[in-house]
Amino acid sequence: MSAASSTPNFQHGFPTPGPQSPTGQRVMDHVFFLSHEGWKKAREEKKYDLVIVGTGFCGLAVAHRALEQNPHCRILMLERGPFFLPEHFQNLPLPYVGTLGGLSETFPWTLAASTASGADGTVRWQHGMVPFFGGRSIQWSAWCPRPKDQELEGWPARTIAAAEENFARAEALLQVRPADEVDAHRTPEELSIIQKQRPVYGALQLTVQRLLEQGHGQAPAIYRTEPAPLASGSPDTNGIDFQKYATPGALLELVMNQRRLDLEHKGAPLDIATECIVESIVQQDGRATALVTSRGVLPLNDAKLVLAMGTLPPTTLVRNSFPHLKNVGERFAAHFITSVVARVPRADLDPKGELGNLELGACYVAGKGQTWSQQFHIQLSALSDRDPERNAGTALRYMPDVVATASMAQLQSSKEYVVFVCAVLGELDFRNPNSWFRANGADADPTTNSLLRVTVNESDQRTWDVMDRSTFEVLEKVLSPKGPDRVQYWHGPPDAGTWTSSRPEMKERRVDALVHESSTLHIGEDDHAPVNLDYLLRGTKNVYITGGALWPQGGSWNPTMTMVALAMDLAARLVPKYHGPPPAP
Repeated sequence: MSAASSTPNFQHGFPTPGPQSPTGQRVMDHVFFLSHEGWKKAREEKKYDLVIVGTGFCGLAVAHRALEQNPHCRILMLERGPFFLPEHFQNLPLPYVGTLGGLSETFPWTLAASTASGADGTVRWQHGMVPFFGGRSIQWSAWCPRPKDQELEGWPARTIAAAEENFARAEALLQVRPADEVDAHRTPEELSIIQKQRPVYGALQLTVQRLLEQGHGQAPAIYRTEPAPLASGSPDTNGIDFQKYATPGALLELVMNQRRLDLEHKGAPLDIATECIVESIVQQDGRATALVTSRGVLPLNDAKLVLAMGTLPPTTLVRNSFPHLKNVGERFAAHFITSVVARVPRADLDPKGELGNLELGACYVAGKGQTWSQQFHIQLSALSDRDPERNAGTALRYMPDVVATASMAQLQSSKEYVVFVCAVLGELDFRNPNSWFRANGADADPTTNSLLRVTVNESDQRTWDVMDRSTFEVLEKVLSPKGPDRVQYWHGPPDAGTWTSSRPEMKERRVDALVHESSTLHIGEDDHAPVNLDYLLRGTKNVYITGGALWPQGGSWNPTMTMVALAMDLAARLVPKYHGPPPAP
C-alpha cells in the first residue's frame, strides 16, 4: 500500500481521503509479501542463506524444515504468480469449483505435433502448472500413500533411506491421516451430530475396506490395499472438520512466526516475493551468482539456490542456464489414467441399513504388471448419497478426489446405489527413448522454450491392459457381493450419459492426458544422472533440485508426500542444526 494509508501523517481520511483503489495483491504485499520497497531492499542490501524458487509443497517443505533446523536461517522465496486462493478450493464455497482448469492452468512448453495429433498413442497432452501462490497445492486431490521399498525400484539406496527417514515428518506437515480414522472412535451421538454438518467416513468406508481385504486374490495383479491416506487433518478446528491441505495458509503462518522471532531476536524474517518470474540463472564456473527475473536481477551472493518449482519449469530453466549439462530432459515419466464410474445396489453392500444419508469412502489399491516397472494403482472413491441435490455443496467439499468424482447426473440416478469412482493411474515407461522434454529453438521465450513428446510404447500398453482388467475384477468380483451382474457402468459424458451392465469401451475409459510428470532431472550415483545424491545439480556448486523431477523411475503412487519427505531431507543437509546463542541484533 502507499504511505497515505500507513503513516502517522496520513490516516483515516485525514487530511485527504487517501488511496481509493487497493487490490487484493497490494494488500497481501503490504501484509505478507515483499512490497516494491521491500523487493528493492532484498535486491540491493539483503543477503540470504537460501533462495527458494516456488511456493508449492516442496518450497514450503524446504523453508519449514530449514527454519526448524535454524530459525535464524535467512530465506527468500520467489513465486512466479500472484496470490489467488487462501487455501484449497474444496474448503471454499461451492462456486469455487469453477476455478479448476481454464486460466488457472498454464502450459510452459510446446507439445510435439506427433503427440498432440494422437500419432504417438492414446496420450495427447500433459496437465499443466498452476501459476499462483501455493501452486498445485490449492487444487490437488490430497492422496498421500507411502511407497513401499519394492515400489521404489531403480532408486538409489541412499535416496530411499532418506525418504523413509522423513516420511513421518512429511505426513505431519501435510496432516495426513487414513480415511478410516477421520471418524473413528466416534460415539453414536457424535456421529449423529457430525452427519448434520458433513458426510461421514463410517459404515461405507469400513464395508469397502472389508470387501477389499476379503477379496485378496480375486484380482491377481493387486498386491495391497489400504484406507486412502489423505492430507485432510484439521488440528486447528473444532475436532470434527475435514479440510484439504494447501500451502498458502502454512506459508503465511511461517512468515508471521518468523517476524515474531525476529522482533524477539530469536530468528530471521522469511521473505516472499510474488509475481516474480525467474527467467535465467547467471553463473560463473558452475556457481549461480544471480537470477534474472521479471522484477530485475537478484544477486545471490553466498546463497544456495533451491529449485522447487515443479518438474518441467526447472528443467527448462536449467537447460537454458547451463547448456553444457548432459541428459537434462532426456528421461520423462508420468502417470496415464483410466477413469471408470460404476454402481452397485446399496442393499447389496448394506443389508442391515446402516449407511447414513450421505457417506463417503476412499481406498488406495495398488497393483503391478509383470515387473515393478509396470506399477499402477486405483484411487477408489465410494459415494452413497440419498439426496444429491440438497447435499451438493457439502459433498463437493468432502469428496476424497474432486477431480475424479461422480457427477450430479450420476448421483441423481443412483439414490439407492453406492457409486464407485475409479481413477486408475499407471506408470509411463521411463526407459522409452521416444518420450522426452527437449529444447525448442522455435520459441524465444526462455521460460517456455521446451518441447514435450510422449510416446505410448508396448510396455505402457501392457501396463494399461492389466490395470484396466484389474479395475473391472475389483468392481465385479470384490465390491459386488452378489455377483458381477449387479454392477452397472456409466457411459457417455458425466452429465448426459446412461447406466448399463456393459463395461465401457477402451476409448471411453482411457484418458488422453497425463498427470504427475517426473524424472527430467533424475537423481543418481553415476554421472548419467543430472542430479547427485546430495540433490546438487551436477556441474554446479550451489544449485539444488527438489520435487518430482528427481524421480529415477515414476512408480504409480501419488508423489506429493515423497516429494515433501525428500525436500525436508535436502533442507536438513543445507542448514545445520543451530545450538548457539542468538546472533547480535
